[in-house]
Amino acid sequence: MIGVDVSIDRDGPIFRPLLVHAAVADLLDEVERDVAHAGLAAWSTNLNASIRHPTPYYETQIHAEHLGDGWSVNDRGVIYGPWLEGVGSRNQTTRFKGYSAARRARQSIEARIPQITAGALAKAVRRLGGGAP
Repeated sequence: MIGVDVSIDRDGPIFRPLLVHAAVADLLDEVERDVAHAGLAAWSTNLNASIRHPTPYYETQIHAEHLGDGWSVNDRGVIYGPWLEGVGSRNQTTRFKGYSAARRARQSIEARIPQITAGALAKAVRRLGGGAP
């Protein structure tokens, strides 16, 4: 007869609720930060590729900031930001339809979420004692 004995180390980090909650909170913070910074980089890249005669002011206003519940990537409310993006009321009455730089950045980031977050997830798994033996 073949038998299998299983024992679980109940003293490991996964069985310490406070450690698990802290690791998950840190993971979420790091993932949000990484995604925000990737979005900032993608938005800037899209603008650099689209604007024919760039002036540095608008690009210096685009930033990622930590808010109470998460991160925001925005242009600090620059008055002509919606026009550059193509969502302003003036875009309906002029030939310029906007660059859609922020929209394209969001779409590219959404497609790359697994790659962007892989490092933070691996770090959290190692913190909880996981990984290769």
